[in-house]
Amino acid sequence: MNGRIIAIGDIHGCHQEFADLLAALALTPDDRLVLLGDLVNRGPDSGRVIDLAREHRALSLLGNHELRLLNHRRTGDESHLKEADRETIARMRPEDWSYLEAMPLTHEVPELNTVFVHGGFLPGEPWQKQPAAVVTRIQVIDADGRPRKRSDAPEALPWADLWNGPPFVVYGHTPRPEVYKLKWSVGIDTACVMGGHLTAFVLPERRLVQVKARKRYFP
Repeated sequence: MNGRIIAIGDIHGCHQEFADLLAALALTPDDRLVLLGDLVNRGPDSGRVIDLAREHRALSLLGNHELRLLNHRRTGDESHLKEADRETIARMRPEDWSYLEAMPLTHEVPELNTVFVHGGFLPGEPWQKQPAAVVTRIQVIDADGRPRKRSDAPEALPWADLWNGPPFVVYGHTPRPEVYKLKWSVGIDTACVMGGHLTAFVLPERRLVQVKARKRYFP
């Protein structure tokens, strides 16, 4: 492995911050970009984010926001759509849909004993077999061992607190003011679209690079 592997947390349409971070990273042709899902929705321009991802040959993982858009496209069911989804759908081009359709759930780098995913995993079960509904959405684990959203189970522990590896997991999805680094995982969604930072995690050296959001785009 000659170049770096660079994971970037939830971009959510913040194309200017994405461009700022790419500039700060000073990419070389040997580097590999892994985007941890939720490229779209909430921020100013989801299409421009996808363009930049394509331009830099990024591997983009499926996030819960992409999953919701794809489910709507396949079924026509609008019951799960949110306002930001409707705005994004109205601006999606055919090549954007193709890009979303091609997103894998996870990306493994065996030589670094590391797996990249949008949301996370249920501990105690093989990570490779966990479905999209879990790995794109999990934030906490309730007393019954079920994956839940943080807002639905505020007393529950983050899944990462119960994850004892291997592998080491790099994930996004749960926005926090700071990077959430534990022995076997690192959470790098630092709430860019809410006025926080856009964060990159650089392997193999496990270095963090961040840019501040230019403004708050989403309440």
